[in-house]
Amino acid sequence: MLLSALIFGLLGSFHCIGMCGPIAFLLPLERDNKPKKLLQIFLYHFGRIFSYAVIGLAFGIVGKGLSLFGLQQQLSIIIGILMLLLVLIPKRKLGKWNPEHAGFKFVNKLKNQLGRELKKKRPDTFFSVGFLNGFLPCGLVYMAVLGAIAGGSAWEGSLYMVLFGMGTIPLMTSAIWISNIISVKSRKYIRRLIPVFVGIVAVLFILRGLGLGIPFVSPKPQIEQISSGFECHQPLQITKS
Repeated sequence: MLLSALIFGLLGSFHCIGMCGPIAFLLPLERDNKPKKLLQIFLYHFGRIFSYAVIGLAFGIVGKGLSLFGLQQQLSIIIGILMLLLVLIPKRKLGKWNPEHAGFKFVNKLKNQLGRELKKKRPDTFFSVGFLNGFLPCGLVYMAVLGAIAGGSAWEGSLYMVLFGMGTIPLMTSAIWISNIISVKSRKYIRRLIPVFVGIVAVLFILRGLGLGIPFVSPKPQIEQISSGFECHQPLQITKS
């Protein structure tokens, strides 16, 4: 499941170029100083991944709370169903239920703060821009958040989001360094793969929740495995000498 986070990020980076690309292209980089430019890009990505780690930590705690009530398997199924619904239902039909419309005032404040940070050229500017960028509404990030919740612990949720962020680095860095490396037509074709991959991950989450006993894909719940292990042993017989 952690591998799915990396693939999410890698495929999703084609979506990121369209959504977050304008922010990345406006970074006040040192164009003539390559080592400094590389450091600035690194700080931008570090800021983004740090924000993802914070988001993953918060939602991982939610997942842990649900797991403590013995809802880990059910949670995995529900998250898989939610992923499928978000892929199958067109955004325009979601209306007010579209997560990208949530927190409109917060998003406006975030964008205003981003605009102010982009005008600066301090050492912390690139980290700040990346950190704020990570909190902008994004459907793909919401998918990754669902995966973080399914992790069932704070550290797994945070790790899931970190891996998702790392998956976006190669293409985003290339796009910042050399603009227009991939044609618009190619991006459209690759973006079509994202819903297909999300659907596959959703089915894997559902299978994991069902606990069908399929190794790696749908393992049995641990409690069931432990109880079945005890059943294999014969009762202890004590004989008198």
